Amino acid sequence: MEMKRYPNDRCCERLHVDLCVDERTPRHGILELLKKLRPEWKPEDIQIKAFTEGITNQLMGCYVGSLMQDPVLLVRVYGQMTELFMDRDKEMEMFRVLHKHGCGPELYCSFTNGICYEFVKGVVLDDTLLRQPSVYRLIATEMGKIHSIKSGETGNSSPVLWSRLSQFLNLVQSSDYPEQQKSSVHVEAPSLKLIIKEMEELKTHLTHINSPVVLCHNDLLTKNVIYNQEEGAVKFIDYEYADFNYQAYDIGNHFNEFAGINNVDSSLYPSCELQIDWLTAYLESFKWFNGVDSTVTKEEVQELYVQVCKFSLVAHIFWCLWALLQAKHSTIDFDFQRYAMARFNYYFEKKQEFFGMKLP
Repeated sequence: MEMKRYPNDRCCERLHVDLCVDERTPRHGILELLKKLRPEWKPEDIQIKAFTEGITNQLMGCYVGSLMQDPVLLVRVYGQMTELFMDRDKEMEMFRVLHKHGCGPELYCSFTNGICYEFVKGVVLDDTLLRQPSVYRLIATEMGKIHSIKSGETGNSSPVLWSRLSQFLNLVQSSDYPEQQKSSVHVEAPSLKLIIKEMEELKTHLTHINSPVVLCHNDLLTKNVIYNQEEGAVKFIDYEYADFNYQAYDIGNHFNEFAGINNVDSSLYPSCELQIDWLTAYLESFKWFNGVDSTVTKEEVQELYVQVCKFSLVAHIFWCLWALLQAKHSTIDFDFQRYAMARFNYYFEKKQEFFGMKLP
């Protein structure tokens, strides 16, 4: 095993360990990593806890002593074939930028098929916390802070949405679609022809909406928000999709996630009242971190509300295509094809409500 330091044109020097961790029996590889990163830890004392919330990668916490009281190092082993649609250099760049601004954990190193990084103290958000005003306002404020980070630190600031959608579509088209994959019951796969039609219609419609391009998380589901009640703060984790994108997309994507993952329930989409309160807190934060008067008008909130409703639609198409790709390649025990169909149905339910909205 060899440790290297790689210079990167887009970010600072980063540490890389030339080692592959077996996703089926990871302990041996993790212990080899920890010899380099935590040489003071005795192998026989090291505890490894698997976190099961993720449906893309495997995540494990490593510690000596107590998980809640002692330092914890996280090891993420990338999901099978995710390199087809993930820019891992971009992900590590996002780690650097967000950590620099106090918005994310420190990245310790990369290895052949994963990364090691700092554990963020707190609890993973659940559906109850997600709807508590004191918590969702923290989320809105944190997103406003991240959205205010300037493009000069990250190079290209073009919105990633349409190029990434095209990439996913091309990968799905070249992966023996529509073969049935890992579905617990027979679930009809969404029609690619219909997906393409809806994508084209949405692109034509959304191109005329003037949503600012900002640094976005792009995957803010509940399990990617850590809440620290003692500090009264939240932090966002997992930056695989983080990049510059439309402001309204990032918010709309988060609102979509109120419906859940295992059993998508569109009736759980946040109420208009919750959204207005959330968006008000967001705009106050976004303005403050951009150094302007943080007073927010009803007209500004209403305009953003309509933009968010409209951009939330394209997020369903994105995750539908993502799930179809995962159904083909992932080894994680999750019914991706069922999820793809659930998101496609969710899209059509909301399209009736949101597509015809008029901007104020």
